[in-house]
Formats: sequence, structure tokens, C-alpha cells
Amino acid sequence: MAGADGDDSLYPIAVLIDELRNEDVQLRLNSIKKLSTIALALGVERTRTELLPFLTDTIYDEDEVLLALAEQLGNFTMLVGGPEYVHCLLPPLESLATVEETVVRDKAVESLRKISQEHSPVDLEVHFEPLTLVMPTLRQAAEDKSWRVRYMVADKFSELQKAVGPEITKNDLVPAFQNLLKDCEAEVRAAAANKVKEFCENLPEDNREQIIMTHILPCVKELVSDTNQHVKSALASVIMGLSTILGKDNTIEHLLPLFLAQLKDECPEVRLNIISNLDCVNEVIGIRQLSQSLLPAIVELAEDAKWRVRLAIIEYMPLLAGQLGVEFFDEKLNTLCMAWLIDHVYAIREAATCNLMKLVEKFGADWAQNTIVPKVLGMANDPNYLHRMTTLFCINALSDVCGRDITTKQMLPVVLKMSEDQVANVRFNVAKSLQKIGPVLEKITLQNQVKPVLDKLATDKDMDVKYFAHEALSGECLPYEYS
Repeated sequence: MAGADGDDSLYPIAVLIDELRNEDVQLRLNSIKKLSTIALALGVERTRTELLPFLTDTIYDEDEVLLALAEQLGNFTMLVGGPEYVHCLLPPLESLATVEETVVRDKAVESLRKISQEHSPVDLEVHFEPLTLVMPTLRQAAEDKSWRVRYMVADKFSELQKAVGPEITKNDLVPAFQNLLKDCEAEVRAAAANKVKEFCENLPEDNREQIIMTHILPCVKELVSDTNQHVKSALASVIMGLSTILGKDNTIEHLLPLFLAQLKDECPEVRLNIISNLDCVNEVIGIRQLSQSLLPAIVELAEDAKWRVRLAIIEYMPLLAGQLGVEFFDEKLNTLCMAWLIDHVYAIREAATCNLMKLVEKFGADWAQNTIVPKVLGMANDPNYLHRMTTLFCINALSDVCGRDITTKQMLPVVLKMSEDQVANVRFNVAKSLQKIGPVLEKITLQNQVKPVLDKLATDKDMDVKYFAHEALSGECLPYEYS
């Protein structure tokens, strides 16, 4: 096909026009993907004067086609004549950066960033900067009537901050960020709260502390007591990181009270996010200062009159123990963990048992043998039969993580002795425990020590005891078959 005037030099553009007007999306997509070949055929001058204006004027296609176009143009520098003419790519990419589909806009911005590096300083000022003069638009977007627009500004705020540089950040973005942190919509506040640490990290170093203390921290203090739990949770996930930015003195004076307030928040996720990041604060103020300030609040929660609050703290304990280390844990929190085993609420005792297993997984069997196991086994003589049963539950949980040697030498003798307990509930739990720890034991131990006790329990006067003893002897529960 030739052009209307018969000039074969118009062929690539004519073909491109036909293909881009075709109803077949795949054909249009294939056409876009071979733009570089068409540009080579046209040469740099006709690419600048014909191809790029045509593409700029006809950007109205399917998202998939526009995405491919945005990507292609990011590699067009040499095809338009090199850095001297790279500014010719700005109009089509600017149009693509304003389409509705997010992935297309993101790809266009990515290509704009790529070609910005090809501009000379003069061309950047003349051609590119009028396109990155975004502050009027940004200010308008940050105050847009639609909360979804404001949300997107908050969500992309760190990227905006990196793009505009320190001066614009200090003069324009700091007030905008303050407004987003105070936004009337919770979704916007949550998105902004999630960016607090990153925003503060990227502030210019010469006046970072002053900006944070004067402009950002007052907003953060308000968010700590926000009415929306998602906002508080988003803040709690990043606020601990401010300690490394502000240093020891500011952390102790200004941040610790906020951490304490969040540790006592009614929302479990807020408390978890604070406990999950204690290591950030530990690095700045040290473990002793941490123990004097935050740990009393944790202990207070661990002894709260509401059992669900106590339960939440138990679930965080392995995470906390891993951050504080074994020595500090033994000194400050070990007693607390053992006290939960005799709590009057069954759900607490059950969670405390699981907690011990996770602690042993973290600190090791030797630690368990010296620290945990003796205290657990001591409960076998407790006058309260519920506490004696907790001993059995703990043994069930600890046998795998402690291993065969500790289970056989220390825990099994206690279980066997408890088979003579006067309370039937204890006796049938002995049968269940022997069933549970059986796979950990050697065959000779099962034959010489476990089987005789189970045989005796199988003739117990209590029907439940007999039932569970027979279950353990059935050959399906223990790893070795008995005749």
C-alpha cells in the first residue's frame, strides 16, 4: 500500500494508521510493539515530526495497548535523535500519564523518569520542569473533594517526596502531609499514617528533627487516640521506627508515652504492632530503659482483670521473648509465663501451655530442662486437680520440642506416677498423655514402662479412664503394636 500521493515513504505511517484503527485489539497491540521498527524506517526527523504527533493525538485505546505504548516510548531516545531531541517524547508520555487506568499512568511515569536522565540540565529546566511543576496540581489533589483522590495522594506521598526534592518537600509537602494526617476520612488518615516513618526518613537531614518535632509529631500524637482502629493500627506499625530517627532523648521524652498509650489500646492489632517492633526502640534506648518504661505496661496487661486482654499478651509473648533475649526474659517475664498456667480461666491455661512450647522452640531444649520443665513437673503435686492436669497438658506440648531424652528421664516418670491420682479426670488424661508422647519414646520404654500402666488403667473403675486406656493400647495410637 502506498500513500495517497503515491509516495512509498509514507507507507509505515499509513500502515500504522490502518492497524491502529482496526477493531482487532491484538492487531493494534502488535502494531504498537513494533513502533521501534517503524521509527527506524521513518528516520529520526520523521519520527519526531510525524510519528510522535500522531501518537499524541490518537491516545484513546485499550489499556493493554496504552500500557505497551507507555513502555515503548521510554526506549525511544535514540530513535528521535538522541538526548538533544529527547524532549519530543514528553507530550505523548504526559498524555499517557493522565489516563484513567493506574498501571498505564505508572508505566508512563516510569518512562518519564527514565528519559529525564537523558535531558541536559538546560533541557530539564526548559522542557521537563514545566511538566514536573506539579505543586499546584498536587495541592489541589491533596484537598480534592473526593476522598479517593486524597487517599491516592497519601498512598503515593513518599514517591512524590523523592521526586520533588528537599526544598519543595520542606515548603510544600510538609503542610500537605499534615493535612492528610488530619483528614476527615479515616482511609486517608490511615494511608498517611502508614507513611509517617518513610516521610520522616526522607526529610532533609539539616532540619529533619526540627520539622518532625514541630510539624509531624503533634499530628502523630492525635492519631494515637484516633477513633478509627485502622488508623491507629497503621500508625502503630511504623511509629517505633521514629526512635531511630529522633534519637534516645527524644524517644524517651516524647515517643515512649505514645508507645505506652498504644500498648494499652483496646485494639489487639495496635498492641501487636507495637510489641512486634520493640527491637527498634531497644536499639536506641537500651534494654534497661525499655524494661523501666514499657515492660511494666506489658506486665500490667498480662495481669489484667479481663481474661481476653491477658490472652492477647500471652499470644505475643514468644515474639517479645525473641526480641528481648533469653537472659532478660528469664529475669523479667519467666515468672509471668508460669503464673498463667494456673490461671482460673481454662483458655488462659491452654494458651500458656502453647506459649511454653513456642518458647522452647525459640530458646532450646537445654533452656527448657533447666528453667521450664522443673516448674511444670512441680505442679503435679498441686492440691488443685486442674493444675495437675495442666502439668499433663504441658508435657503433651513439650515432649516433641524437648526431645526423647528429657521426655523419658524427666517427664515420663511424673506421668506414670499420676496414673494413681484419685481424680478420674487426671487418670484418663494420663492415658491420653501416654498416647501423645508415645511416638517420642523408645520401644523398650513403651514395653517396660508405658504398657503396664495402660493395662492397669484399662481395668479402672471409671469408664472414661478405661476407654482412653484402651484407645492408647489399640495399636493405632502408639507406634508399636501390643498383643
